[in-house]
Amino acid sequence: MTTGREDPRLTGEHVRSVASTAGTVTLVGVVHDHPASVYRVRRVLEAREPDVLALELPPISLSLFEAYARDVRTPPVFGGEMSAAIQAADTDEVVGIDGPTMAFTLALARTLVRERASQSTVRSVIRGLYSVSKDAVRCRLAGTIAALTSVRLEVNTPLVYEVTRDDDPAIQAADERTQVRRARAVMDAFEPSRAVQFRDTTREAHMADQLIRLRQHGNVVAVVGRGHLDAVIDRVASATDRTR
Repeated sequence: MTTGREDPRLTGEHVRSVASTAGTVTLVGVVHDHPASVYRVRRVLEAREPDVLALELPPISLSLFEAYARDVRTPPVFGGEMSAAIQAADTDEVVGIDGPTMAFTLALARTLVRERASQSTVRSVIRGLYSVSKDAVRCRLAGTIAALTSVRLEVNTPLVYEVTRDDDPAIQAADERTQVRRARAVMDAFEPSRAVQFRDTTREAHMADQLIRLRQHGNVVAVVGRGHLDAVIDRVASATDRTR
């Protein structure tokens, strides 16, 4: 068995930090619902004890994952790494930093205008925005039901992997790396559409802007998808360098 000190689920490839005079921003990259990611999120939060927990969730979706986090089981049954993060965090300041929000939508519109996006690209972006907005509203409704009753609704079907949290840490870490490689291989083989590029670039800029603002409140730990980790931390680091 792997010891805690050598635990491969906690390697630096998934955890990045940027320090400033205001506060340190630590990003934890995750493969959504993966047991290695759930473990890593909990351990980082226990070690860092941040003033702010930031999650790659739309703000209106947050209440559902807060309801999941009230589970007496550790980690919670529902909500993957996001509810596990809320449960592990010893802070009352928990925020969603992803779109859709008004600021995100305006930034996306400005990007489309600046890049002179075609009508087909604009239509594709609007369809995507509608889809994620609809999911966010569903989460909000489910969170409201959970707050008023004892009912816990699983809005999105969790991803299932060949490993579980009972497997050896080395096996979990290896499977997680495999998932990351597969996702990168797909991205390399199929160039994302202009609509996806605009959306992802805007999302990453929006999340970075939120983190730069939130570190004025103290140290921040943010949980984001592994595919966004590098872009978001680079933007935070660039903003930090400009203020020095």
